[in-house]
Amino acid sequence: MPDWKGPLGEAFERATTYLAGLPERPVGPRATAAELHHALGGGLPQQPTDPQEVIAQLAQGVEDGLLPSGSGRFFGFVFGGATPAAVAADWLTTVWDQNAGLYAASPAAAVVEEVAASWLVELFGLPSSTTVGFVTGAQMANFTGLAAARHDVLRKAGWDVERDGLIGAPPIRVLAGAERHDTVDRALRFLGLGTSCIVPIEVDGQGRMRADALADALSTTAGPTIVCAQVGNVNTGAIDPIAEICELAHAAGAWVHVDAAFGLWAAVSPALRQHLTGIDQADSWATDAHKWLNVPYDSGLVLCAHPEAHHAAMAVRASYLIHDEQGERDAIEFNPEFSRRARGFAVYAAIRALGREGIAEVVERCCAMAHRFADTLAANGVAVLNDVVLNQVLVRFGDDDELTRAVVRAVQQEGTCWMSGTTWQGKAAMRISVSNWMTDEEDIDRSAAAVLRCLAGEGL
Repeated sequence: MPDWKGPLGEAFERATTYLAGLPERPVGPRATAAELHHALGGGLPQQPTDPQEVIAQLAQGVEDGLLPSGSGRFFGFVFGGATPAAVAADWLTTVWDQNAGLYAASPAAAVVEEVAASWLVELFGLPSSTTVGFVTGAQMANFTGLAAARHDVLRKAGWDVERDGLIGAPPIRVLAGAERHDTVDRALRFLGLGTSCIVPIEVDGQGRMRADALADALSTTAGPTIVCAQVGNVNTGAIDPIAEICELAHAAGAWVHVDAAFGLWAAVSPALRQHLTGIDQADSWATDAHKWLNVPYDSGLVLCAHPEAHHAAMAVRASYLIHDEQGERDAIEFNPEFSRRARGFAVYAAIRALGREGIAEVVERCCAMAHRFADTLAANGVAVLNDVVLNQVLVRFGDDDELTRAVVRAVQQEGTCWMSGTTWQGKAAMRISVSNWMTDEEDIDRSAAAVLRCLAGEGL
């Protein structure tokens, strides 16, 4: 009989100790790559090692190399944390070890995903027939949504891309904001369209696509067309004018795909949904659950208002696959993976635990904390570069690139909080993203004070 209690018990103790220590843990890695190699490396093991000892050694070896992104004072990139229910469900997902590609391989995983999908569609206020794929993240969500778009616009032009490929196909033009996320470009590369198909659309000072510029581009664009809009610029949090974009694009026969990696969750909030007017008029959407829903990595979502296009782009049939005769949902029909982790369990648990009101509260609190951070820094002479509409704050110190980069490095090394640097409109900036369900006013005040201390230490 295998010893499950030993290694799992060790993992449980290590995990709960780590989570309990997050509020006071320095927010940043404390080991160099060389130190981590020394602690974890060595020659290939030749003999078995006790599993509990392996877990203890692994946990000890990585301890100082972890980036505590679950901390309420972690503001880097756009990382969320993980709620207790989501973590617990993710642990069970690993224990159950279900291959969630087919209903036949895991009826429970298929039904849970179907239920969670219906909840997501309702939360976001999208058409009830919207289909959902559980993918790794916004990269693959953008890929899948754009694959459905590619199918649909070529179908309308009389071309079957799944059968005939792209050689000889009518060229597709993709109209996307000049401040789009790079995952859009990368998805187009994966899809064989290449980045030269992109027509950059002028944006305003916050990174929002200009509807008038889109209208001009549409008037001179012929043939199959996809418009990529954005809800939540990765630097400023800015939201494209979705209603106008959808109206213009659909009048021209174009498909509208919305990259909304974190911003789509604002639709859950009664106070913030006004910023997303027209979101239900788009054709496909990409978002992450491992951001504002705060489930463990990896967990992305693609949603499509046209089930037939979604299915046509992703579906597969093979003699060795067992498709349910009663028509139960096979996840393989809605995402690009065959074998896949049952990501729906954690999403289901997070939504069940928080409910609509709890999710809205997390989103609204994060946005309020972003405003608090921006106001505190601005009151102390720091330049805030963006209109804080969601959870992103963009700041610059002394209108100086070197000083700004130095403050970012100093904050990361100091350890009270952690945020990343970026470049905005050709200038260095600090990007503060408030995405964690645990972040509160004390976290913001401690972090703002640390930023100002580091700024003073750099000589300004």
